[in-house]
Amino acid sequence: MNHQIRNSLLGITLAGALASALASTSVLAQERFVTIGTGGQTGVYYTAGQSVCRFLNRAEVKPAIKCNAPSTAGSVTNIVSLHKGEYDFGFIQSDHQHKALQGLAPFDKESAVELRAVFSLQSEILTVVVRNDSGITDLAGLEGKRVNIGVPGSGSRDTFEEVMQAKGWTNASFALAAELKPAEMASALGDNNLDAITYVVGHPSGAIQEALTNVKARIIPVQGAEIDSLLAKADYYSAVEIPAGLYPGVEGAIPSIGGKAVLATTSKTDPEVVYQLVKSVFDNLDRFKRLHPAFADLKAEDMIRVGLTAPLHEGAERYYKEKGWL
Repeated sequence: MNHQIRNSLLGITLAGALASALASTSVLAQERFVTIGTGGQTGVYYTAGQSVCRFLNRAEVKPAIKCNAPSTAGSVTNIVSLHKGEYDFGFIQSDHQHKALQGLAPFDKESAVELRAVFSLQSEILTVVVRNDSGITDLAGLEGKRVNIGVPGSGSRDTFEEVMQAKGWTNASFALAAELKPAEMASALGDNNLDAITYVVGHPSGAIQEALTNVKARIIPVQGAEIDSLLAKADYYSAVEIPAGLYPGVEGAIPSIGGKAVLATTSKTDPEVVYQLVKSVFDNLDRFKRLHPAFADLKAEDMIRVGLTAPLHEGAERYYKEKGWL
């Protein structure tokens, strides 16, 4: 009798364990996993990606969506990864959104990416910081100097290369054309290993703050006849200003060029996942705006229109129509 009871109990235990394992497997199979490409850890893209994931991971939706937002080289890398299916979403500059759709350099004309816009965030501004003792007072003064031109695969690098082309420069035009990451720029400038750094970023930026706080340096304007010509032919850029008062010594607005930071995906992404991501952000927009100073002035009506050089994804469009915004 005892033997029979033990066998029965063992059978019940095994059956329970199997049922539990199958249930766990079912839950895991139902969970949806989302990856958002961001940028360097000192940049706004990284904070934006982490913030979006925070809200999406807390969303009360079944099956659950698990989101992660790794650091990347930036816009160009994110678009390539979207095209390869390695990421589901990516933060990109609005100019690269346009170039990828059209198959323009640095993207391949034979494999134009079917990008879809989700929403835009802060302005992304080309920012040039120079040492006070470098003798550089304007953009032309960079020639012959030690300049960080940006990491290959980053939006910063591609944007500055367009400026270089407008000026008739190549890498050989500089005494040094460095390719440092944003987190490395300020220390190199402070150690007098560079005369200038370039960075396309939303403001205020930790990397720019570090450079202007720890180094005797200043931001120079990005302007002139060649820049005017670039703006005239490249409508994905616009004339913008770095606001006064954000950094030490910046007492007046500084002219430059820029676009918008855009959260993008592809036409293949599940509309329900896009809908839930958008809903998780806009249902908590006031909280989202407090997560970085660059987000403070965001307005929903601008985020769903300004800087979106790609069509809206249908999942995002569904939410915006439900809210009566479209």
